[in-house]
Order: sequence, then structure tokens, then C-alpha cells
Amino acid sequence: MKKYIILYLILGLSITVSSQNDATKESVEKSVFGVQTGFLGVWVHNESRLSNSIALRSEIGLDTGITGGDVYGNTSAFFVSVITLEPRWYYNLEKRKAKSRRTDGNSGNFISIKTSYHPDWFTINKPNNVIFLSDISIIPTWGIRRNIGKHFNYETGIGVGYVHVFEKDNVILLDDPDVAVNLHLRIGYRF
Repeated sequence: MKKYIILYLILGLSITVSSQNDATKESVEKSVFGVQTGFLGVWVHNESRLSNSIALRSEIGLDTGITGGDVYGNTSAFFVSVITLEPRWYYNLEKRKAKSRRTDGNSGNFISIKTSYHPDWFTINKPNNVIFLSDISIIPTWGIRRNIGKHFNYETGIGVGYVHVFEKDNVILLDDPDVAVNLHLRIGYRF
């Protein structure tokens, strides 16, 4: 009987030890809220944890549109609203932890599927001779996020994907755009 009790104690301790090792596994944060800006817009975002290495980023903001050329005359920039949902897989958190690098605020490398919708709700500074058409884009993206101090961070990413433009009545598109590029460099503040 003593042998069984000792055996159960050893097994119980080994299960406890292994579960504590799993508890120290690096994970994305439960929720990250912040604001970011780049040379092509400003955005407010939230990242919510879905698993230890996957977070769902939701974002609203203003993207920059640029017009110009022979049809529109002078080159001008305007802002249009954007809504983005982006599942992100932070694939190197354990490696960063092993090298004693920061992972707070989801600081790490990621692969994502950025899905953005530009609704025709409002525009800021759009020339009168320009008609804005709503679109949706799905872009697989690779990127990194790093922290600068306690609250500031920077983020960069690159990807190529698909865009669909929603046509309006009396508007004819000469070329049906179907390739979208995501190239971003942002600096942000995490609350």
C-alpha cells in the first residue's frame, strides 16, 4: 500500500510540475488598446487574445487617398474612413522570451490576414471632381511590432493581396483593380 501512495505522490508532483511549466508559456496579452499614426493615416486599435499566440486586431481610422494626373489635375490628398479586422499569429514569442527580449504589448513578429473595408461614409478634404468608391481588401501580411519604452511602439508590415471595388451607378472603371499592397510603417501609443 505504501508503494502505491508513493507512486501516486510522484505522479501527482510530476503532473503539477508540468502544468506549471505550461503556465509560464509566453502568450499574447489579453487585451491591448492603443492609437497609431503613420504618414498615410491615423488609427485606433484593440487586440484581443484568442489563444496563446493568436490575437484578433480590430481597428478604425482614417486612411489617406491621393489623387492626381491628367484626369484630376493637381495632386491632392484626402482622408477616408476604414474598418479593419485582422487575426494575427505572433509566431516568435517563445524565442524572444528565451533571449530575454520584451514581449509585452504583443511585441514580436506576426503573420496576419488583414481585412479592410473603406465605406463611403465620409471623406475629409476630397476634391469635388473625385468620386470615392467603397472597397474591401484581404491581404496576407508579415510584420513586426517593437516597444520603445513603456507605452510607445512601432510597427511595420508588408503584404500583397486582393481588393474588390464596389461600383456605383454611372461610374465606369477602366481597369478592374484586383491587387492590393499593404506596406505600413506606424508609430503608436499603448494605453
